[in-house]
Amino acid sequence: MISETLSDEQRAFVEAIRDFAKRECGTREQRDALTDHGNDPHNQDLYKRIAELGWLGASIPEEYGGSGGGAFDMCLLCEEFARGLIPMGFYSVSMITAGAYQRFGTEEQKQEMLGGIVAGAVESIAMSEPDSGSDVGSLTCKAERRNGDYVINGQKTWITGAHKADHILLVCRTHRGENKHEGLTMLSVPTDVEGIDVRAIETMGGREVNDIFFTDCHVPEDRLLGRQDHAWMQLMAGLNHERLIIAAQLLGVAERAFEDTIAYVKERKQFGRPIGSFQALRHRLADLATEIETARLLVYDVAAKTDADPQKLLPREASMAKLKATETAKRAALEGMQMMGGYGYATEYDMQHHVRVALASTIYGGTSEIQRDIIAKTYGL
Repeated sequence: MISETLSDEQRAFVEAIRDFAKRECGTREQRDALTDHGNDPHNQDLYKRIAELGWLGASIPEEYGGSGGGAFDMCLLCEEFARGLIPMGFYSVSMITAGAYQRFGTEEQKQEMLGGIVAGAVESIAMSEPDSGSDVGSLTCKAERRNGDYVINGQKTWITGAHKADHILLVCRTHRGENKHEGLTMLSVPTDVEGIDVRAIETMGGREVNDIFFTDCHVPEDRLLGRQDHAWMQLMAGLNHERLIIAAQLLGVAERAFEDTIAYVKERKQFGRPIGSFQALRHRLADLATEIETARLLVYDVAAKTDADPQKLLPREASMAKLKATETAKRAALEGMQMMGGYGYATEYDMQHHVRVALASTIYGGTSEIQRDIIAKTYGL
C-alpha cells in the first residue's frame, strides 16, 4: 500500500516505479535474464531505459538535467527499486557520489558528473583499503602533485560498482599531519586512464565489489574535487545523504522480504491449515510489520529534515536511520528464511537473495557497530 502522506505527484512516482518493476522484472525468469541468474546486481541496458524516464535525476537540480527534487524523492526511488527487485544496484553508490559533486564540484564538474548520472552513467567512490575500513583516517593511498598532475599510487578495496563506473571518486592522502584526518583529498579519476587496474572480488552477492590498484596513475589538477587536504570535512558533510540512501534501499529490501514471507505462509499448509494461521508465526510477523513501519517513519523523517535544511548535519538521526533500516532488513530476511524452511534457502526463491543483500548492508557504509558508536557519542558517551 502506498502511504497516504505522500503528495499526488509522489504517489504517481511510486506507482510508476511499481508498474515498471512488475512489467520488466516481475517474474523470476525476467530477473534471472537481467542479472545473469543473480550474479550481476546491475543491468546497464535497463538502467539506461530508466534514465530515459527521468527517474535517475529525482534529486538532481534541473540545471543538470534532473527533476530538482530532494532527499525525500531520492528515498522513494531507492526504496521502490529495492522492493521491486529492479537490477539497478549501482544507483545508490552513484547517488552517494553525486552528492559530493553537487556540494563541492566546479560548474564544469557538475555538468559532467551530475549530467552523466542523470543520463545513466555509473559512478563509484573509493575509500576503503586493506588496512583502512571503518578507520578511514588511516588510509595510505597517496597522490603527489607533479607538473600539473596528481600522481596516484596505492590500493583501494571493496569498491562497489568500480568495474562499471565511468569515474572513481578517490579519497586519497596528499599530506600527513599530526591529525590523521588532515591531508585527505578527493580526486575524480576516469576509469580509462593508464595506471588503474580494477579487479573483481568474488562474493556471495555476485560481481559487486572490486580491488583497485593505482600505479603511477596521472590525472590533471582539475580533477580535484573541492579543496586539497580537506576531504575529511567533505565526507562528513555527506553523511546524511549516504546513510539515507542506504537506509531507504534496505527499507525496500525489508518490505519485499516481508511481503514474500506473507505470501508464502498464506499458501503453505501443514497440519491441515496454512502455516500463517499458527500463533507462533502470526505474532512474529506482527512484530516484524511493526519494526518495518518504525523504520519507514524514521527514514522519511530524516529525509524531510534533510530537505528542510540540506546544510544541517544530522549525525544521530542519519546513523539511527541507517542502523534501524539495515538491521530490520536483516531480521526480515532471516525470519523469512526461517519461516519458509528449506524453501527459504533454495535458490528457486528470492529469500536467499534478500538475506545476502541484508547481511552485507550492516557492514558497508559504516557498520552497525560504527553507527551505534556515533549515536552514543551524540549523547556525550
